[in-house]
Amino acid sequence: MLLTVSGPPGSGKSTVAREIAVRLELEYISGGTVFRQIANDRGISVGELNKIAENDDSIDRELDENIRQIAKTRENAVIESRLAGWMAGEKADIRLWLDADIGVRAERIANREREEINQILKDTMEREASERHRYQEYYGIDFSDLSIYDLVVDTSEENADQVVEKVMAFIKRHSDET
Repeated sequence: MLLTVSGPPGSGKSTVAREIAVRLELEYISGGTVFRQIANDRGISVGELNKIAENDDSIDRELDENIRQIAKTRENAVIESRLAGWMAGEKADIRLWLDADIGVRAERIANREREEINQILKDTMEREASERHRYQEYYGIDFSDLSIYDLVVDTSEENADQVVEKVMAFIKRHSDET
């Protein structure tokens, strides 16, 4: 089974994707980890790498092509990235989109990174605007179009365990139907 988990920063996609991979005994692949590693290797923040990526499309295109190739070559994996659902295309058995209120997401990120919430909120909004622009320009992807996803979950008022249970129930129903 190939599943994709997508959503904006702080929506819980990494946490949920990792747990689903564990429960289903599938390989877990994270696009965000690769992007953060590129930033770290360059000695810059993710925000700074996003700014560079606005003028250097090779960064996004390399990451996205990696996700596309992984989806083509794996049959049993959970792929988590902002564009995983789009990059995996019809190869994915189930495509999930997780979302949450921007304030909730900023608080989660601030707690995770131990940074000040107002700065995280500002950085997150800038990052999302940058990504929306780039993905529209590069691939014609409109992030407001969620029609490609099999399940959309608002994680604003649910903890990770509740979201995982909801997703696992959906996967079970989907598997029973096919």
